[in-house]
Amino acid sequence: MLIHPQFDPVAVSLGPLAVRWYGLMYLVAFAAFYFLGRQRIRRRPDGGWSLEQLDDLLFWGVLGVVLGGRLGQVLFYEPGYYFANPAEILAVWKGGMSFHGGFLGVLVAMAWWGRKHGKSFFTVTDFIAPLVPLGLAAGRIGNFINGELWGRVADASLPWAMIFPQVDSQPRHPSQLYQAGLEGLCLFVLLWLYSARPRPTGAVSGVFLIGYGAFRFIAEYFREPDAGIFGHSYAISMGQWLSLPMVAIGVFILLRARRQP
Repeated sequence: MLIHPQFDPVAVSLGPLAVRWYGLMYLVAFAAFYFLGRQRIRRRPDGGWSLEQLDDLLFWGVLGVVLGGRLGQVLFYEPGYYFANPAEILAVWKGGMSFHGGFLGVLVAMAWWGRKHGKSFFTVTDFIAPLVPLGLAAGRIGNFINGELWGRVADASLPWAMIFPQVDSQPRHPSQLYQAGLEGLCLFVLLWLYSARPRPTGAVSGVFLIGYGAFRFIAEYFREPDAGIFGHSYAISMGQWLSLPMVAIGVFILLRARRQP
């Protein structure tokens, strides 16, 4: 049976400076966003996007991810702990970032950016949607390295069942890797291929919401559920509650977009 390697959370130490794997995965995510954004601009030079705009988008996107992700963790998952220990809210280097919070933070940042630059909200989100999933995969690999967000108890006969010694001695699903594959690689391939042809405004954004929400909903059945504000449940987890509206809104946006010329 596999045993989690118990990686050192610090990737590199240079005197008093410690670079953690968790932070490195965020750098990988932002680098992937920028590289793929350049490829999209070069692939469609008449698409109305410039490298200067991509630089600006990345800056505001980083702010949205970090601020929204942290606030989402505080409000959706651990409000009691953080309200009792408010200084810990700023300790982002310890981990604890909510995707759904980061997603909302990015939406706010992109709405502001689009208003500033004269681009519609869905024009902006259609452009960035295919650039996001590989960053999500990097984040889940960071979760695996940290040994956090482990999976539910699995059948011991499962070839890749893994013991996380920091939890207990039971075999568990390495759900972080499931999520990296589904929400990361599979969603990236889906969106990259779908966005390769011109689509009605909002269609790519709708597919992103449907794809992420559906993949996250499935993966949550293999992940040890977080307590969240609705309590601890194996029937439907907090992550699933937050994913259902994404799918519903995504279907609405996609149908609305397909009615356009």
